[in-house]
Amino acid sequence: MTKKSSSKTKNKKFKLFTATSIAIATTAVVVVQLPALAKQENPFTDVKPGYSHYEGIVSLYNEGIVAGITSTTFKPNQNATRGETAQFIANALNLDTTNVTNPGFKDVPKGHKYYGAIAALYERGIIGGYGDEFKPNNLLTRSQIAKMLTLSLDLNLAGSAKTKFTDVNKLSDTNTKLYIQTLVDYSITTGTTPTTFSPNGNLTRGQLATFLYRAINETGDSFEIIGIE
Repeated sequence: MTKKSSSKTKNKKFKLFTATSIAIATTAVVVVQLPALAKQENPFTDVKPGYSHYEGIVSLYNEGIVAGITSTTFKPNQNATRGETAQFIANALNLDTTNVTNPGFKDVPKGHKYYGAIAALYERGIIGGYGDEFKPNNLLTRSQIAKMLTLSLDLNLAGSAKTKFTDVNKLSDTNTKLYIQTLVDYSITTGTTPTTFSPNGNLTRGQLATFLYRAINETGDSFEIIGIE
């Protein structure tokens, strides 16, 4: 994956407004401008203009990155599962989910709905399992998405584990604190309150869409094209 550069002297940088332009490994970043939000299709009756996660859900839906629970409902307040989160991230990264190596999870056979996405992310070290299981139906926590976004978008890891969130500072795992602070550094999260992140709280589908949407846009203007394959 191309790395985010802090240098402002690179001669080829583009504003990333669509996740389908992210290429993995040594491929290029090619940008396609999203249409104006007002012109985008919104089939979801439970996602109305003015809703806090409206922009992320509608924009990513139109790019084929996120999907509804039904053709007319997104259920933004429903908790996100590990399986669907893997699928959304794989979609955002435009990963090849067909030519993959079987990670060997007994609860994710080749015919599983999320097999390709899980296998593709596992190959790249973005996700792991629980022994020989992935537990795709388990709910995802807010701290887990911080790690997944940091790794999948190759974000520059925070330099300090000290955060503005009192509940994060109490955690014993330094890496978790670093991943969460990384999201703060990239303006991907503002927390559940000004002083709390709720790291062990479940992540909703609406929050997932917003996190992913912000992550793509906040990092996109510094992705450097290093070659086309």
